[in-house]
Amino acid sequence: MKQRKLIPKLLLLFLLLSTSAFADITLPSLIQDGMVLQRDAKLKVWGWATPGEKINISFNGKRARATTGADGKWLATLPAMKAGGPYTMELKGKNTITLKDILIGDVWFCSGQSNMVHQMKLHNVTYADDIANANYPQIRHFWIPTTTNLQGPAKDLPAAATWKTANPEDVNEFSAVAYFFARKLYNKYKIPIGLINASVGGTPIEAWMSEEGLKDFSNAVAAINRNRDTSYVNSLSRKAAAAAANSQRKPEQDKGLVSAVKWFDTAYVPKGWQNINVPGYWEDQGIRDLNGVVWYRREIDVPAAMAGVPAKVHLGRIVDADVLYVNGKEVGRTTYQYPQRRYSLPAGVLKPGKNLFVVRVTNNGGKGGFVPDKPYFIEANGQTLDLKGTWQYKVGEVYQPASGGGGGGGINAQNQPTALYNAMVAPAVNYAIKGILWYQGESNAGNPAEYKKLLPALINDWRNKWQQGNLPFLYVQLPNFMEVNYTPSESNWALMREAALQTLAVPNTAMAVTIELGEWNDIHPDNKKDVGERLALAAQKLVYGEKNLVSSGPLYQSAKVEGDKIIISFTNTGSGLTAIDDEELTWFAIAGEDKKFVWANAKIEGDKVVVWSEEVPNPKYVRYAWADNPYGANLYNKEGLPASPFRTDE
Repeated sequence: MKQRKLIPKLLLLFLLLSTSAFADITLPSLIQDGMVLQRDAKLKVWGWATPGEKINISFNGKRARATTGADGKWLATLPAMKAGGPYTMELKGKNTITLKDILIGDVWFCSGQSNMVHQMKLHNVTYADDIANANYPQIRHFWIPTTTNLQGPAKDLPAAATWKTANPEDVNEFSAVAYFFARKLYNKYKIPIGLINASVGGTPIEAWMSEEGLKDFSNAVAAINRNRDTSYVNSLSRKAAAAAANSQRKPEQDKGLVSAVKWFDTAYVPKGWQNINVPGYWEDQGIRDLNGVVWYRREIDVPAAMAGVPAKVHLGRIVDADVLYVNGKEVGRTTYQYPQRRYSLPAGVLKPGKNLFVVRVTNNGGKGGFVPDKPYFIEANGQTLDLKGTWQYKVGEVYQPASGGGGGGGINAQNQPTALYNAMVAPAVNYAIKGILWYQGESNAGNPAEYKKLLPALINDWRNKWQQGNLPFLYVQLPNFMEVNYTPSESNWALMREAALQTLAVPNTAMAVTIELGEWNDIHPDNKKDVGERLALAAQKLVYGEKNLVSSGPLYQSAKVEGDKIIISFTNTGSGLTAIDDEELTWFAIAGEDKKFVWANAKIEGDKVVVWSEEVPNPKYVRYAWADNPYGANLYNKEGLPASPFRTDE
């Protein structure tokens, strides 16, 4: 009998505890201490609490109220306010929350793939002074950790995300492009700038769009429907895990690690090693089609002034992974190819005279080795020592092609349609913003024709979701990349740039041309400052009302055939067209009806460019900078901004 009475009492206690826990107001990740709210716009504040609970908000002399719905959600709206702060916000329900250090300014939602991800710390040599002098407490950055959702829009962003201010420590975590964009605007207008960064490397545009935004793209719709079937997704994942286990490589197969004396050890006596040049790919130096491990070694003569003190080793970029040993000790390792290697050596690692440098390089596919045109040197005590030149190498392991029977690959969730929108964008669309920054496209370069439709669709999709009218949308046109082709040719990257150029037809958009800011051998070029500042220029004109500002380089407007010449007209000529290097114009190609392009002569006449070639007496079409990497394309306006690549033969 006593036991029967005890059960209802325990049940009542459980219900009371559950109700008490659910009663607390909870807020979304974005709404927290240190946030920046959008000036001159109605401000939505939302969260969760007990159904029917009254929520009262006070902020900057303004008040708002809300009542929690049956689903536990509430949303209140504060009136538009001028820039200022810091302020405190108080939210009262059954509990009270006080948020501090809130600014009102301009909030920009930054998104895309790796070039929008790349943080200041990855460019800490190039921007060492910018990092050291970062003292902008009114520039703040909210970094959204990578997360995905294949089933639908998520309730909230990851809880780990926080607002950070631009100081020498925290600015390292800022997107470099976004930081330089914000700094230029802040220095100009002295208005607080908030940056919300939702970016993931290597991701396609479809992953950033909602299901509604993708309704006209049949392949994406089919993928969305498949991915809702969790049994299907789990089945693929199990098969992929089995395939990985079947082809798993054993590290002990590397001869350099299983020999009695390891190849990095100072006691090891090298036998059978051959010469190789650093930097350079081993496929270009007599090692054919090798996926595996190659060891490099060299004795470096270090002067006494550079020994016994902290030092830094610059090893450029290495494809794909590496471990650096100095005098038999591991001093650094990187597990993938893209970061530049900058390894710090504590005092005492380097000694006067001979020092043994050994690098274990792992490559899983394509050309392996040390990427050319990168920094390779030691720096210490204000001096540098070159590491380029002849090293010795020996193959430690050869990877055999994976055997069959694995069962296929799994799903990479972050590349699936809607997956990143659902998890990293949808939870933020209530948050009022000034505009959007977009730097993406590399992952869609395989299908530029579809990208011409996808980019305008993304803009329309996000504007519909934010419900703030024609939100300003600023984006980066892809820079130069890959080998230079010195004959006129076709190019998917040129087509991607054309897709960006044509998207300017969408109202309230602007584009930063970066055709000379890339690097032939690095999809993540080091120059992020000019990219951010060109986006800021675009914002100054499009968003901040500086109508007379020249914010872009020349953009193709029209072409007219006159006899054996074609006359090209441009917008955005500024104070005049110029060849930035004072040489003849380059990278113009011309063709007749057959579309067989040849290099052309080109000269500036007023605000136009005249193009011709003796090989094409009846010209019809012109292309400019139409290549993956039109290195040295030199048509600019006198304000120093490059012309966008274009063609007239679409």
